[in-house]
Amino acid sequence: MFLKISRLLAATDIARLTVLARELHFVDGRVSNPANQTKDNLQADHKDPKYVESVQIVNAAFARSREFVEFAMPKRVAPPLLCRYEPGMKYGAHADAALIQLGNVSLRSDLSCTVFVNDPETYEGGELSIVVGNQAIAFKGAAGEAIVYPSTALHEVVPVRSGQRLVSITFIESFVADQHQRTQIYELNEIAALEGLTMKWENRVRLDVVRQNLLRMWATT
Repeated sequence: MFLKISRLLAATDIARLTVLARELHFVDGRVSNPANQTKDNLQADHKDPKYVESVQIVNAAFARSREFVEFAMPKRVAPPLLCRYEPGMKYGAHADAALIQLGNVSLRSDLSCTVFVNDPETYEGGELSIVVGNQAIAFKGAAGEAIVYPSTALHEVVPVRSGQRLVSITFIESFVADQHQRTQIYELNEIAALEGLTMKWENRVRLDVVRQNLLRMWATT
């Protein structure tokens, strides 16, 4: 299941990340995945002092997004990483690493997220292509938009033909690891949010019991 968040980043977030992208030092993207010979992009240097600000901006956007929290049920979120693609750059078909080391802690990647920072009209190509069944679905979001998708999915960034693609990417460990189970809780939460005020109180209470018991049964702490 995919989730598109139309305005994850505020206009001020986009403006500041755009400035930071000009000021930050970027390094070869293969430093984080040297085994993948099809990875050809640039990513923000963790050692650059301004890197921390770019992380804080996107993390704050995640924290205030009800859509993101309800869908991902995040237990841990990897520090969002600004990535830049110049003409000819791409990231060939790959699967995201199951375990990501964050200091002394390992994060299990249940979900991946791409946050689009710049206007899609300013570059050609660069779509995020995710394989679903026997076909690929292409995403090229507006500035500030995000797409959250299962980390298990085969995906790629197709070559940028012109302009510059600027995104922030991250990985999420969910309290509910199983995608099917997580989706059921999400759907029940959405029903409660949409219909809760029109339901009889007794029925709303029964629905809440089911929601909480499923979360209690499936969540890992």
